[in-house]
Amino acid sequence: MSQNKQVPNRGLEGAGEFPIGNDLRIARLGFGAMRITGKGIWGPPPDRPQAIQVLRSAVELGINFIDTADSYGPGVSEEIIAEALHPYPVGLVIATKGGFERPGPNRWVENGKPEHLKSACEGSLRRLRLDRIDLYQLHRIDPKVPAEDQLGALKDLQAQGKIRHIGLSEVSVRQIRHARTVVPVVSVQNRYSLTDRGSEDVLEYCEQEGIGFIPWFPLAAGKLSGADSPISRVATRQKATPSQVALAWLLARSSVILPIPGTSNVEHLAENVAAAGLKLDAGAMQELGGMAGLK
Repeated sequence: MSQNKQVPNRGLEGAGEFPIGNDLRIARLGFGAMRITGKGIWGPPPDRPQAIQVLRSAVELGINFIDTADSYGPGVSEEIIAEALHPYPVGLVIATKGGFERPGPNRWVENGKPEHLKSACEGSLRRLRLDRIDLYQLHRIDPKVPAEDQLGALKDLQAQGKIRHIGLSEVSVRQIRHARTVVPVVSVQNRYSLTDRGSEDVLEYCEQEGIGFIPWFPLAAGKLSGADSPISRVATRQKATPSQVALAWLLARSSVILPIPGTSNVEHLAENVAAAGLKLDAGAMQELGGMAGLK
């Protein structure tokens, strides 16, 4: 990371901080950079200048954790991040992922072969213009390749100084425990939201072990905005949007949760950041707690 300027922390104080790997302190509300690509997470975005502005606005608003992957585009998201933000401000943590091949729009093929993972990491370093990636995540554990081989590739990259910390994505508690016999694991990225709590046991394990839990698709509840839904009732009382309530619930649910809502719109970005200041009382948390499993 460049030493040219410090990331501000305006508007995110309410989110609190989390120490990834005990040495990278980030605001608990980050930015997911999947949506700054084209349709089907393929190719360039329809408005590249707007994508660049969203990233710059995110940093101006105090976000200091950006999550991406080599498969977003593929390569496009990482390239735009570097174009928008390099040289990077002090304290900005960029996390990326490897482990997928992209044969076409909306198509994802697991590839956990060690040679692929090492090549993917080298590509991410080049596109992001980094000497070392702060958090490198195995996008999926490829069932066709021994997990020890995939994790061993990341261990080698870490030993070479190319990655600082290692994370996992879409894993079970059993898989995390096994992975930790091979490498230190500082984060887990699973699908989780107000209405999708299939990874509750993983979240609880992360809480016990002090592992960062990064929920992807954190605004799944945003579509549940009917006038009679709990999220709409709480949003009305709080003078907030359903999406803000969904994010505030995640932040209140656990101190290890690190939401990374993504957007290609500056106004929507500001709305998401404002959720960090939204405080839900016990009654609202109980009301929202009953939404698990709703579609």
